[in-house]
Amino acid sequence: MDSKSQRTERRTDALSKERIVETAIEILDSEGESALTFRALASRLATGSGAIYWHVANKNELLAATTTAVITRVMADAAPGATPRETIRATALDVFDAIDAHPWVGTQLSREPWQSAVLQIFEGVGRQLQELGVPESAQFDCASALVNYVLGLAGQYAAGARLHARETDRSAFLATIAAGWEQLDSADYPFLRQVTAQLRDHDDRQQFLAGIDLILAGIATVR
Repeated sequence: MDSKSQRTERRTDALSKERIVETAIEILDSEGESALTFRALASRLATGSGAIYWHVANKNELLAATTTAVITRVMADAAPGATPRETIRATALDVFDAIDAHPWVGTQLSREPWQSAVLQIFEGVGRQLQELGVPESAQFDCASALVNYVLGLAGQYAAGARLHARETDRSAFLATIAAGWEQLDSADYPFLRQVTAQLRDHDDRQQFLAGIDLILAGIATVR
C-alpha cells in the first residue's frame, strides 16, 4: 500500500459520526446555522462531502444529531442523591444553560417536537414525577406542563438570539425596553407600568426557575 493510500485510510478510519457532530457543534456555536454546510464541515474535517454523507444523510439529520448530543450531556448530569424535585429543577436549569451556551439548540428543540432530544427531556422529567408520587392519570399532563414551559422558553430565547448579537449589552437592552414601558399610557397598561422596574433588574435564569417552582407547586396539589 502506497503512502497516499495509507493516509486516506487513516483519515477515513478517524472519521466517525461523533467527530462529525462535534465539529458541527463548533461551527454552529461560532458561526451560526447558516454557516453549517457539508462543504464547510468537509473543509474542517479535511475530508470529502461523500464521507460525511456516509454517516449523516442531510443537514436536518445533522442538526437533530447535534441537538441530541448537547441534550444527552445535560440529561447525564443528574446529581446522585438529589430529590425528584431537586432533579427536575436542576435538569430545567441545565437545559436553560445549554440553550444559553448554544442558542441554536433552542431553535432545534422547537422545530421538531418529538425528536430524540425532546424525548430525553420528557422521559427524564416524567420519571421524576413518578418518583414524586404524582398519580398516573396526571403524570402526562404534569410532564407536558413542565416540558412545554422549558421548550417555550427555548424558542423564545432562540428567537432573541437571532435578533440580537451575542455581544449585545443586556442591561442596556433592558433599560431601553423599560424606558419604552414607562412611556405607555397607565390607563391602558397599568400592570406593565407597575412592573417596569422588575423588568429592568430581573435575572433571566432566576425568573425561569421561578416558573419551574410555580409549576411544581401546582403539581404538588395533584393527589
